[in-house]
Amino acid sequence: MPRLSTHVLDTAQGRPAAGVTLVLSRFEDGRHRTVLCDTKTNQDGRTDTPLLEGDAFKVGQYEIAFHVGPYFRAQGLTLPEPPFLDVVPLRFGIADPHGHYHVPLLVSPWSYSTYRGS
Repeated sequence: MPRLSTHVLDTAQGRPAAGVTLVLSRFEDGRHRTVLCDTKTNQDGRTDTPLLEGDAFKVGQYEIAFHVGPYFRAQGLTLPEPPFLDVVPLRFGIADPHGHYHVPLLVSPWSYSTYRGS
């Protein structure tokens, strides 16, 4: 079944990032944003269900906004104000309506990376 999933890894502490708020949006015409879901990561740094699946999974432009600033503050880390990274927006495209798109975020208070996983 086609689906979109994510996983957040705290590379500063070497563990999954539990409790990170993320907001998934779809863009129409490259400008008009529709929020599709607002959720948090579980103890494994994943969401309990796919972000998109079945009929909701469509070709188009999407964005996942990862709210990492509050997560790092909750870990007891001393961050500058404002923090270097607060919300990490990842905008990406889904071109295959039958695929599995996995968009992980590897993050520290000072850097992040992503890739299309499996």
